[in-house]
Amino acid sequence: MVSLSRCRAICTIGGILVLKRKFGDRSDRKRVLVREYAQSFIESDNFNGYVTLLRILKVSDPLYVEYNGEEICIVNDGYLWLQQFPSGRNHSVTTMFDSKGNIVQWYIDICSKNGVSDNNVPWMDDLFLDLIVLPSGEVINKDTDELEGAFISGIINKPLYDLAREESNMLSELIKHNEFTLLKLSEEHKEFLLQKM
Repeated sequence: MVSLSRCRAICTIGGILVLKRKFGDRSDRKRVLVREYAQSFIESDNFNGYVTLLRILKVSDPLYVEYNGEEICIVNDGYLWLQQFPSGRNHSVTTMFDSKGNIVQWYIDICSKNGVSDNNVPWMDDLFLDLIVLPSGEVINKDTDELEGAFISGIINKPLYDLAREESNMLSELIKHNEFTLLKLSEEHKEFLLQKM
């Protein structure tokens, strides 16, 4: 039997197609050689759900992504990845901080659901669509072609396809009007978890 935590993409388990499950401890990140990790459940007026923090102490090599011709480093020695898993929502937000504490990007995964594993590690089931928000305010829509392909090939059904589209559109509107609370809470949640390390 294949473990869900070992699925790197859409995979088959017992003949059934399953979505990629991403865990808050990011144990699948093999380039991260030395790490520290903390998590907590927060219940407040502004947020209800799990938050996790990965402190990346040593990597085998940095990881860069390219947006509109510009390369941005998202993994390197001294970086922090904060992930917020809001309860009952269909998204998860990863805030990436560089070694000086500056936000590099917010990466918003649209997901079918958030949950917690048997060993108490939060996870989300990825629904392909992603929104990336840069500190400049630029918003990048990512992987719309993957969503379309997953629907056409039968990996996801119409309700999941519609859910992904609706969630992405709703979040885009909130971001546009500077009303997406999780972006504003990232610094506060990071500082909270740093105290637990």
